[in-house]
Amino acid sequence: MKKLIIAIGLSFAAITLPGLATAQAATTQTSKMTQCNADAKAKGLKGEERKKFMKECLSAKAAEPAKPAVAEKKAMPAAHEGKKLTAQQEKMVTCNADAKTKGLKGDARKKFMKECLSNKK
Repeated sequence: MKKLIIAIGLSFAAITLPGLATAQAATTQTSKMTQCNADAKAKGLKGEERKKFMKECLSAKAAEPAKPAVAEKKAMPAAHEGKKLTAQQEKMVTCNADAKTKGLKGDARKKFMKECLSNKK
């Protein structure tokens, strides 16, 4: 009887463990897709430009080294040049750039963006 219980337990473990690795990989890919999608939207990319950006973003290595933070005002992304932005849009661009230079991802990025956007400047 003990051998039967052990055999069932081992069978269950053999079935479950590969599923956990697949679920974790899917979660990583999903979060990467979400991040790339948000970046493409923030840059205002459309059509072929968006496809190219998404392809590069999704195929990029997961852990890129963070660039050092720059104290001076951030340059306006190419998608926003020549357009008059509202104060909130300018704040979004600045906060997004700050989060990117700090290398924030996931919940840490959400928390930072919430605090940054709610600050009165």
